[in-house]
Amino acid sequence: MALSAIEKALLQGKWNPELDCASSPVAELAKQVVEGDFRAVLASSFARTLFTASSPNFNKSLREIFDLSKDLHKDSATGELIRLCIAITCLHAYVQVNWTGPDLNVTPLEVIPVESSITPTEQGLDAKAIEELAYGGEPAYHLAKYPTFLRLSQLLLDVPFTYTPSVMWWKLRATMLHYRTLDEPVAHTLSYEDDLDALGSIIADDSNLSGRLILERGLLQHLFSQDRSALESFVNAARATGMDYELTGALGRRTKFQADDKSQLVLLAESHLEADEDTKQGDGTSPSDVSPDQTNDLADGESKMPETLALNDDTLLEQTEFTSSRPTDANSSRLSHIDVNNQPALHPLDQCILLSLCLNVKNTMPAHGLTNEQMAPYVFRVISHPRNWSVHTMALLLRSRLESQRTRTVERSTFQLQALIDQMPTADSTLRERLVYFHSIPLPSKWEMERELALRYMSLGVVKSALEIFERLEMWEDVVQCYASLNKSDKGITVVRDLLEGRRAEVDVVLSRGKEVSEKRRATQDATREAKLWCLLGDLDPDHGPEHYRKAWSISKASSGRAMRSLGGYYFARGEWTDAVECLKRAVAIHPLVVRPWFIMGCACIQLEDWETARDAFTRCVAIDPEDGESWSNLASMYLRLDEEPSKENKNATDAAVPFSNKLRAFRALKQGLRYGYDNWRMWYNYMIVAMDVGELSESCRAMGRIVEMQAEKQGTSAVDEDVLERLVDAVTRASPNPDEAQQAGGAQNDAANPNEGHGLSKQVINLFDKTVLPRVSTPRIFRAYGRLQKWQSKWGDATKAYMDAYRCGVAGTMEKGETDVKKWKEAVTEVEDIVDILRNFGPKVEGFNKYKWRPQARSIVRSFMARTKDFEDEPEWERLADLQEELKKVEEE
Repeated sequence: MALSAIEKALLQGKWNPELDCASSPVAELAKQVVEGDFRAVLASSFARTLFTASSPNFNKSLREIFDLSKDLHKDSATGELIRLCIAITCLHAYVQVNWTGPDLNVTPLEVIPVESSITPTEQGLDAKAIEELAYGGEPAYHLAKYPTFLRLSQLLLDVPFTYTPSVMWWKLRATMLHYRTLDEPVAHTLSYEDDLDALGSIIADDSNLSGRLILERGLLQHLFSQDRSALESFVNAARATGMDYELTGALGRRTKFQADDKSQLVLLAESHLEADEDTKQGDGTSPSDVSPDQTNDLADGESKMPETLALNDDTLLEQTEFTSSRPTDANSSRLSHIDVNNQPALHPLDQCILLSLCLNVKNTMPAHGLTNEQMAPYVFRVISHPRNWSVHTMALLLRSRLESQRTRTVERSTFQLQALIDQMPTADSTLRERLVYFHSIPLPSKWEMERELALRYMSLGVVKSALEIFERLEMWEDVVQCYASLNKSDKGITVVRDLLEGRRAEVDVVLSRGKEVSEKRRATQDATREAKLWCLLGDLDPDHGPEHYRKAWSISKASSGRAMRSLGGYYFARGEWTDAVECLKRAVAIHPLVVRPWFIMGCACIQLEDWETARDAFTRCVAIDPEDGESWSNLASMYLRLDEEPSKENKNATDAAVPFSNKLRAFRALKQGLRYGYDNWRMWYNYMIVAMDVGELSESCRAMGRIVEMQAEKQGTSAVDEDVLERLVDAVTRASPNPDEAQQAGGAQNDAANPNEGHGLSKQVINLFDKTVLPRVSTPRIFRAYGRLQKWQSKWGDATKAYMDAYRCGVAGTMEKGETDVKKWKEAVTEVEDIVDILRNFGPKVEGFNKYKWRPQARSIVRSFMARTKDFEDEPEWERLADLQEELKKVEEE
């Protein structure tokens, strides 16, 4: 089923002048939606028909009060389009009043015909909507304006649609707004993902629509912190629109007094979307023909962009000044034809994609020092060519966030944020312009921006101003944090208790809206917010935390995931593992896509030795966040503990009882986890051991090298697991030294081409010794293992040297005069005999040396050792040394 022209116009926010409004009432209605004339749409006979209450009892839910499935036209397809237009109008009315501005000229009460004895009020309808918008135990922001519009839009979109496939896209947009209205987004899976995939196939040939849909799905994933999926969506959106972009370097200067040009990061980007009303100037020229100062969204006539405040710093330039017109690596850059100082203006949709990619850089590299440096070129590329009011606002907001971390830019950062907040209610641009790309950017709501400003004040130490904003917004958790920063934690507890007990004026808004609401209604509404306050009180008063959390659980009617998370964490911190697991199981049942409670539950199950439940918990952790290296490591540990049945003879021999299949699963889990825990030497150690057990010796060798690199300086010789090292050498030296003979004996797959044994493993093991282990660590066992490896290669000189190094740092080589330990001396005697045998067997084979040269060296070793240990002359082994010395003397004389 293809999209109709009206559906496309509604999705893009641009009216198609070819559509005939005169002969089509639905076309006229759709045009009013696109142009932002919401009052006209909601005053239409169609809207009044839908919003005529089917029940006179306004104490019921909005779904019960209104019958929104009424037939609106004799033609079902036309009726669906009319219903969709009204749903979009309600949705965008909610956006206008809470996100974009300017002020809305219609209220929910004005569009609801009242024909009952019970007259609803605006406050009563909004209170009902706020209660119904609460989800997963998380309350909707109680001071959001006209939430009734959002709720009505949801209910209209929930009505079955048959002829309008785009309704799924509008459900996605409504879902996004719903979760951005909650105090904290509750991650979940969409029930209509398959329908969105089908819609994507329908619009695949339309690069603009296809790019928008992919981008908006990515923004929802970004909202739920699904960073990998979001990044993939953003990249696919750029492919859909055909935008080329590349982060590269070019010579330039960033300060006024910089004498030498340095390579500066720059984002080269070029749009390939077809120019339309939003990307052309009034004379029909394309963006590339217009200077940045002249660019504007002139499709709506004169429009003023948000004010871009100047930096006015005595050192920093307003922006990077590039002294070269070409990137540093112009020969390899596919966008080398673009002038760095005069890049073409981008299509607004491509600007939205760049801003989204910028968001993902921040999310995937939260602790990386280059985060701000990488984000800045994305933001500057958008700011340099203002094309749309909302997009430019988002770009300025991102720049403000970046600059808040630097002392020279923090002042502009704060003033810019304040300017963006002040511009919301103004009419400096049309509503249509503000809405056309609204769904393609994560523009914060008005209350979120004000909260961000208050947090900025707190970071600057202006706590009193921050406190005033938080109290006006009734964001009580932030109010409590302000009091804590002022060393007035008791005041924070008092605020929460006053709210719960009704002693503060604000509680009339928070807990009981509107005097017309019945006592029963007053007792039940906003239960989720009251539960949140009890949770907050539990955090502030840990001595009575459990009772406060249970109170929250009771008030929320077992829907507050936060209450059970907090209670589970309380028990976990105190070692009450069983109670912790019980609470956390309830929490994950409510919010199954939140990682932390799954992880804590898995750790608690480890303490209870409930390996299967722990395995399931960590499996969920890595399914939600594939980049959680610690969970991968714990999951591997669980696999190694499952199905353990130690023998009666050796209860500690658990390794032999672990099924090979579980060891293999553990190996794969650790391999995946190391991608995100590369600097965790414990994970590398576990990986090395498990890899050895499953026969992945090349990986075990790689792991040992990484461990030695990280730990040799701190741990010295203990950084090398000598048992594993010797097993690696064994795996190499079992094969014939001659590759041809090895291939004939065991087959190419079993030796020469197998990376886990023989010649296939030899190069890696040799590099491990030469480049990693021996330059950092030396022990007798390591030298002997290296000697065996050299002997296998018939490198007799290197093998002899390795064994001599092993002797020198062994017991015999380091034994001093005055030693009294007989057992240690006997061990040293054996070492002396062994090194003499090595010299006797290897010496004659060393090329370039006299075949008798080894004898004086062997005799010298024996003589020197006997001279240092004369105190042991009465021991039987002394005669062995004397006989050996005499034998060497005779051989030398011969």
